[in-house]
Amino acid sequence: MSLELRNFEKIYTFIISLLGLSVFGINSDFFAQSLEDWVLIYMLVGSIILLNFFPISLPPKANSFSMDSSIYLAVLFLYGISFTLQVLFIYSVVELFYRRKMSFWRHLFNFSMYCLMISGAYYSFLFLHGEIGRVNPYNLLPYLASLLVYFGVNVALILIFFLSVGQIFKGALELGVLKEACISYSITLLLSLVLAILLWEAKYFGLFVLIILVTLLSFVFKKFLQLYQLTSDRANKDHLTGLYNHGFFKETLKEQFADCKKLKKPLTLAFLDLDDFKKYNDRNGHLQGDKLLAFFGARLKKAVEGTNFIVARYGGEEFAILMPSTTKEDAYAFLNRLRKNVNDTYFEGVEHIPYRCLSFSCGIAEMEKDMYESDELIHRADQALYYAKAQGKNNVQIYDKHNMCFDEIKFKQDLEALEQQVKFFLSKDVYTYRHSKRVFKYALEFGSRLNELTDHERQTLILGALIHDIGKIEVPRDILNKQGKLEKHEWEIVKKHVTWGKELIAAEKRFDDLLPLIELHHERYDGKGYPYGLKGEEIPKLARILCIIDSFDAMTTERPYQRTKTFDEAVEEINRCAGTQFDPIYAAKFIEFVKERYLPLAKVQQLNEI
Repeated sequence: MSLELRNFEKIYTFIISLLGLSVFGINSDFFAQSLEDWVLIYMLVGSIILLNFFPISLPPKANSFSMDSSIYLAVLFLYGISFTLQVLFIYSVVELFYRRKMSFWRHLFNFSMYCLMISGAYYSFLFLHGEIGRVNPYNLLPYLASLLVYFGVNVALILIFFLSVGQIFKGALELGVLKEACISYSITLLLSLVLAILLWEAKYFGLFVLIILVTLLSFVFKKFLQLYQLTSDRANKDHLTGLYNHGFFKETLKEQFADCKKLKKPLTLAFLDLDDFKKYNDRNGHLQGDKLLAFFGARLKKAVEGTNFIVARYGGEEFAILMPSTTKEDAYAFLNRLRKNVNDTYFEGVEHIPYRCLSFSCGIAEMEKDMYESDELIHRADQALYYAKAQGKNNVQIYDKHNMCFDEIKFKQDLEALEQQVKFFLSKDVYTYRHSKRVFKYALEFGSRLNELTDHERQTLILGALIHDIGKIEVPRDILNKQGKLEKHEWEIVKKHVTWGKELIAAEKRFDDLLPLIELHHERYDGKGYPYGLKGEEIPKLARILCIIDSFDAMTTERPYQRTKTFDEAVEEINRCAGTQFDPIYAAKFIEFVKERYLPLAKVQQLNEI
């Protein structure tokens, strides 16, 4: 957390504490209570302590809430604000002693926050003509309003606190959690009215009945939560290892990816693959192989104890560890230490496999700012794992684009396969076919001049350029070949080609690297593109380069819905849009490329046409 945020947190805590203490000082009077009142105050404090020991637990994430607010509101309705603040004060003093691990400032902040919530509820109650001292069933509006103010002040203060420490308080933003909170506060209001009636009718016995009721409810909800978690574990965990399963892990990865991206925190993913597991199985049998998987799963579970890491069996003998707020360097140190530890651990039968010890290969990838979905992180960690295997197994590798395999034969095979798909346009839309081929040519030539690209990136750019408009195969023929400007609804259909293209190519895993180029080549540098409105370096580098090439060809080629520009005019347009539509660095490099490679040829052609 930065120093600036810490200072803001301190200032915020100080302001709330000052306000809360002021409210307490103005509204409380310790000398106005009788001996009987003090007996009731101590009983109420004891009840609040008991309720905090028996909170109501709610699935799905074991959230819980205490019914202490019911007591504060009931006392407020019957005895007024001074009495209620005294109950709160004495309880806070007791809590200060039995929760000594919590800092004094946290205690003071909580106390002040309750003071503000109670005073807000009290004055809204009076404002709507609520009557202190009795429950009026014919005028429920003041009770409802006081609860809403109580709830609103609580949410607002906590939300500002989380924002002040630089964290997103998802509970205040997610509809599902808000619904949970609304239900719990509705229960609070109902119980506060029930308690007020009981206190009014039978005082101590009424308080006793309510406490017994809430305590029993706490036990029932805990049992319900246990059953829920048991069912949830069966659905989300791998029965052999007890670790999370593939489906749960991918869902968690998506959530963590989105959170860490918003919070700009590191997120690292590691894939671990047991070396020579097939040989171990062949030699020792599948039952023994299952025991090895269970043993290794237990080792991983123990290794991540005390951390926020999430470990799962990804499939077969492959495991995954998700490490929020962890850099790839820290992840490497952790996993290499784990690898050595596993090497030193004997398991029956490992003496018959090549390394004669238990070992695994591991690939690590860290989320980068230009990644737009979690599948990219998976793909990179997978590539790093493949590289670790290729390095002789029993080692840990961090994803490095320079280390990824450059396979010329595979590239040619991929190119031929994609060319076959592009040929479908010959019969449906010859413009798109020719456009794809020209963009491919420009990418080939321009990519060879970009020294900062690795061989793998250059290949990806070329293949992506060839196939980037494949989604147009789903666009109706009459729209693609329309003579004239497209209507708005037709244009909306054309814009979907990026998503359709991604879905078509995603069917083959070997083309995963091309997906960002196909889906994002219409994103703009200023965030005004589609389909997601990504901005600046949120857009992958190769997609930013392809956007320039694609636009240049679109401008300089005869198309049904726009006037053709000359190369000079297109260069001028790219220069004008550098920094808004296009990445300014690659726009400048592309302009230089076109000026050197194509403008001289264009001028000769113009002279010949005169």
